[in-house]
Amino acid sequence: MNQDRIQGRWKQLKGKVKEQWGQLTEDDLDVIAGRRDQLLGRIQQRHGLARDEADRQLTDWEGRNPEFRLDEGGSANDSPR
Repeated sequence: MNQDRIQGRWKQLKGKVKEQWGQLTEDDLDVIAGRRDQLLGRIQQRHGLARDEADRQLTDWEGRNPEFRLDEGGSANDSPR
């Protein structure tokens, strides 16, 4: 996928992430840049959650938003479906 599409998808995804976890800042979202591990850590930090609870919330959110896929170390991509 080309870089423009990746950036466009991350902009859409940022809005959905912010709706779910409102205490995340714009700076947090810039650092996360579509990486699941970064999002998980920031959710824990900003919302004061244990890793297991943050992971459960993120997994539930991913299930409700199958059009997006978070990469472990990359950026947000279109789902292959």
